[in-house]
Amino acid sequence: MHRRRRSALLLTAAIAAAAPLLTACGNDAHPGAAAVVGDQRITVAQLESRVDEVREAQRAAVPDATQYEQVVARTGTLTRDTLHGMVLDRVLRRAAQDAGVTVSRKEVQQMRGALEKQAGGPEQLGTAWLQQYGVAPERLDDNLRVQLEAQKLAQSLGTDTSRPEFWQALSEASKKLDVDLNPRYGTWDVQKSSRVDARTPWVREIAPAGPEQPA
Repeated sequence: MHRRRRSALLLTAAIAAAAPLLTACGNDAHPGAAAVVGDQRITVAQLESRVDEVREAQRAAVPDATQYEQVVARTGTLTRDTLHGMVLDRVLRRAAQDAGVTVSRKEVQQMRGALEKQAGGPEQLGTAWLQQYGVAPERLDDNLRVQLEAQKLAQSLGTDTSRPEFWQALSEASKKLDVDLNPRYGTWDVQKSSRVDARTPWVREIAPAGPEQPA
């Protein structure tokens, strides 16, 4: 369970981001797209839909309004983190395909069954994945497939998901896919296969005005 959780955390956990999420950008290379990965577009609408799924699941799990507001505050970077996961999933899939790695539905179900037993049931597993990794229950199988792809890719390389050899394979896949993020969500670091916040020169930080000096 520890290795699987570490892999899940590695691929879906939040990457710290200090810059504010911008709501507009006058320099979009792909209008309406949050990211372009190879020949696939991740639209802003698709991204927002994924975020809404998580928020709805969080609201259902935490019916108390005050506690829900606290959950939202703790997951303030959910949109950017979700996009990071959506892009990385595609990068990992390309790396797995290049290595001849495949994952069957049976393997996903076997992994899910084992995790459900350890968690105490399907509902408990869904809650754990939601709380720890920001994965909505309806996306659980998709996420487990990603984890299996990561594990099998690492095994094919004779390494594990924490080693440079694994991340080098993802870096090569990122280059092939020519990942392009909408600037409002940052940029994609090909070497690290990770989203990073971009400097936005059109946004200025306004310092608070000090006391007026006598003339």
